[in-house]
Amino acid sequence: MHEEPEVAVLRFGHRPGRDDRMTTHVGLTARALGADRVLLPDNAGQSAETIRDITDRFGGPFEVELREDQKAVVRDWEGTVVHLTMYGERVQDVESEVREAHADEPLLIVVGGEKVPWELYERAEFNVGVTNQPHSEVAGLAVFLDRLFDGRELDREWADADRQVLPQATGKKVVDADDEA
Repeated sequence: MHEEPEVAVLRFGHRPGRDDRMTTHVGLTARALGADRVLLPDNAGQSAETIRDITDRFGGPFEVELREDQKAVVRDWEGTVVHLTMYGERVQDVESEVREAHADEPLLIVVGGEKVPWELYERAEFNVGVTNQPHSEVAGLAVFLDRLFDGRELDREWADADRQVLPQATGKKVVDADDEA
């Protein structure tokens, strides 16, 4: 999508049966709003398959990975780590600093799915709150990505899509990507 360093989203923690839909939506939001890949816990295989299927049908590029040791991903990340949490600094107060850091190095955005260890707060260069009120982590990720890319992600072109959604005021129109609008 962009010439900037990589943006990856890590879904930290996944409770099968309870978090399936939310984990899937974290991945779909990451994909739709400009991230390059999502890293999911190894027990979120169903979510990974759904995200891959959507990418196959509606285009990419976008990568999905299952990872066993999420703490190691965070610990070993060679770049900036942003942890989205309602307890963090206000997004509007740190977004320019995050953008500046991302101009030079890859960005890992961590979205918790259960209680995250204190070490994550300490490792993150930025603990960011999209409001300091309880809400969906999917909403927080969406707002953060929009702020990070300053709206550019909304004009993304999708490659290798089987299907294309044609915007219209009412109704739904999905066509084969090879068809003329």
